[in-house]
Amino acid sequence: YICTQALHWKTKEGLVRGCACRGTAGFAHVSCLAEQAKILFAEAEANNLDKNAWNERWKRWQKCSLCEQDYHGVVRCALGWACWKTYLGRPETDWPRCLAMQQLGHGLGAADHHEDALSVKEAEMAMLRRLSVPEGEMLNVQCNLAITYASLGRHEQALSLRRDIYSGRLKLNGEEHPETLREANNYATTLSELQRYQEAKSLLRKTMPVARRVLGEDNETRILTRWIYADALYTDPGATLDDLREAVTTLEEPEQTARRVFGGAHPLTAGIEGTL
Repeated sequence: YICTQALHWKTKEGLVRGCACRGTAGFAHVSCLAEQAKILFAEAEANNLDKNAWNERWKRWQKCSLCEQDYHGVVRCALGWACWKTYLGRPETDWPRCLAMQQLGHGLGAADHHEDALSVKEAEMAMLRRLSVPEGEMLNVQCNLAITYASLGRHEQALSLRRDIYSGRLKLNGEEHPETLREANNYATTLSELQRYQEAKSLLRKTMPVARRVLGEDNETRILTRWIYADALYTDPGATLDDLREAVTTLEEPEQTARRVFGGAHPLTAGIEGTL
């Protein structure tokens, strides 16, 4: 989709951009982004394309087709609602409906509507338990629920879930799998939020070299690993001057990488710069 009008002729909505595009790229109407995702996925279903094609087309509900980065903020929230409305009428056992509920929960969280996100994610977990989905999918849902618990300040509940999820990923996927590395970050973040800094730093010291080797320099999870480690170093009340120096050194490279990959307006870049 290329939106050439500043004001949509039908919905009267303006142009938005909530991705990592820069310059004049990436501006679109939310309704056009939703229509694009809807058409692409409908074509995949109608033509009975394979699972990889379905997954690639489904990503248009959350990823920009130009920069290939996730939408964030109110744009992600608006697309989450549009996705849910599109597939709500399908049977509970229909997987696009399940994924649409997940998109809605993510979108509400991205716009800081965490109480509403919690209701959606708890309903999603109950639904998937009824459907007896595989363990990996349940771990993903538990991960999303733990994020919302943490956002609401319910850190003890989040920690209990995080510990179980990380352990589950190690057993299911091994320490080098991207999902395991992502869960190590989440577990360490929650440990830091509960001021258990030594445990967080110990976990991340083991994770950082693995993330660099497996994911590469530009990967978002790898950038987050270094940010979370630096944050644990400098927020620890017992931090020494050497700890603070290490925190700065740890952040300088991922800050430049985040700016190059995601742009200066992206929440990840802004967050790292704020910490630095």
